[in-house]
Amino acid sequence: MLFLATYVSSGASGKFQGLCFETKGRGEAIVFIHGGQLDRRMWDAQFDLFAKEYRVIRYDIRGFGKSEAPLKPYSDASDLASLLEHLRIKKATFIGLSLGAAVAVDTALVHPQAVHSLILVCPGLGGFRFEDKANDLRSIVEAAREENYEKAAELWLQNPYMAVATEDPALHARLRRLAKENVHCWLKNPLLLRNLKPPAVERLGEIRAPTLVIDGERDVSDIHKIVNKLAAEISGAQKKTVAGAGHLVPMEKAEEFNELALEFLGRQYGR
Repeated sequence: MLFLATYVSSGASGKFQGLCFETKGRGEAIVFIHGGQLDRRMWDAQFDLFAKEYRVIRYDIRGFGKSEAPLKPYSDASDLASLLEHLRIKKATFIGLSLGAAVAVDTALVHPQAVHSLILVCPGLGGFRFEDKANDLRSIVEAAREENYEKAAELWLQNPYMAVATEDPALHARLRRLAKENVHCWLKNPLLLRNLKPPAVERLGEIRAPTLVIDGERDVSDIHKIVNKLAAEISGAQKKTVAGAGHLVPMEKAEEFNELALEFLGRQYGR
């Protein structure tokens, strides 16, 4: 199969193997990977802007947004690699938030040939032992199991991960819509997800792609620990902290995030 490093498009969307995706622009490929309890629309402040200089792709991780729920064992990293092959993309920069950053790291470990560079924002990390109380999600899952979807969405909006974002009334309203429309994600069967063995937390030294790690100053403690670990153990990784930001940096502080990301991309691609 012929792989193309660049592609010209005015904008397209579709589904591949149950994954809903959009692509726009031309040039080097940039893939946006959303956080948990969200979907590809979280990148609205980046998608069109970045498409002025690059070919951008955003998609819904399996079980989120309009992508199909998993019915058999699957791997998020394999899903992403297969989507890139379908789109005839040989290499891409992955920009991931939280869960999306964990998917980006896993893909960089399993499919290093597909990764040009990484921008990891308030990242999750496979195999990391979370200790912050923000990760106790049992009440949300129980509400979803009881089909009390309104309650599940509201409980998520009250979680410390969302505390800073919900201070902005307009963003709060937007997140409420996204939370309600993604409440089904709490009912995914975790036993179907194939995790990396050994996990990413033990293998960061294998990553060779240029990496920028972005931290939100007011994010929860576990994320700060992951940010510092990635910055210390990925060779040459750069770390930037966005003042006043919580967990959803690209949504809370879009202008600052876009400036950091575009400057990093410009260096990687010689612009």
